[in-house]
Amino acid sequence: MIPDPSVPGAPGPVEASRVAIVSDAEPERNGVGAYYADLVDHLRERVGEVAVLAPGRDDTLRGVSFPLPGDATQTLTFPNPMAVRRRLQALRPHAVIVPTPGPWGLLGARLAAGQGARLVVGFHTHYERLADLYWRTALGMIPRSYMRIANGFLFERGQVVLANSHAMADAARALGARAVQLMGTPIPRGFLETPPAPLAGPIRRVLFAGRLAPEKNVAAVMDAARARPDIAFTIAGDGPERAALEAQAADLANVTLPGWTPRARLPGLMDAHDALVLPSHVESLGTIALEALARGRTVLVSTHCGITEWPMLDRALFRIGDGETLAEALTRVASLDAAIRRRKAELGAEGAREMNAAAIRGWLDVLAAPVAATQA
Repeated sequence: MIPDPSVPGAPGPVEASRVAIVSDAEPERNGVGAYYADLVDHLRERVGEVAVLAPGRDDTLRGVSFPLPGDATQTLTFPNPMAVRRRLQALRPHAVIVPTPGPWGLLGARLAAGQGARLVVGFHTHYERLADLYWRTALGMIPRSYMRIANGFLFERGQVVLANSHAMADAARALGARAVQLMGTPIPRGFLETPPAPLAGPIRRVLFAGRLAPEKNVAAVMDAARARPDIAFTIAGDGPERAALEAQAADLANVTLPGWTPRARLPGLMDAHDALVLPSHVESLGTIALEALARGRTVLVSTHCGITEWPMLDRALFRIGDGETLAEALTRVASLDAAIRRRKAELGAEGAREMNAAAIRGWLDVLAAPVAATQA
């Protein structure tokens, strides 16, 4: 329900509201950056103004940068506090969205109260679980402790914490979040507005797209390529494991690694393949799988992907079974009648559009809510 603009602290009609997103994620360089780039695209015509304050957007907002510990393919960029403050003061946002617990997100949360804005915290990545993959020694206590403290800071100040799966919502509550809501994921217009290429009969080309990092379990894709030399595999993306994967691919004629692919090219890349695979060890949702469903592809995911918790999407997915390798799961799916896979693809495209519509409605409801009197 849109609040009455006469109520003190209420932003008025959402169509006139101003929204700031303060994030540590560069647009489209990872799942969080992609999520908010897509959200902004859908919000621009539905709110008065929306601005993203993040690395890579405006050099005047940036401070110093360092390689991200554990992944030199990404950088840890600090904001210029005074520049960010001035930008927020000029925008006078009704709502500040903070989707990351890094220095940008913490600064955004700190400044939101001074602006009298509603603080909305997006909880998209269970960083403590990722820390277990990247830092297995005693030094791992440092990033894990930081994440707990940073999330506690955000959750204490946020009027609502939004999670993209029940597992992430439970994790947020365990970390101290009080008001937690489930929120869907928007999909780029380019994935929705052009008809996808129809599925062919057999599975001949398989795509993996995402960060080439331990949590994505890309090794399973390489193993599948060795087991199925009759299938062409494309592994698109960048990350700390890229060099090792390229070395392995040198001996495999059926593997191509094109590197990082701009999202504008992803719909065409998906359409050129019969199936997308996501065998992740840790995956709060699996946005790439959602986008592949929107393109009417056969999608095969691990049980660790949060996308399986959404019924309108799960009905269209194929899962890698317990104790089953990716190669075995691909063989099982490929043996099915092509009509079954086509029907699943149709359900996936329908479910993706349903998810997109629900996400936009959900965000508008959140942004229309009044600012709590205790936050200012």
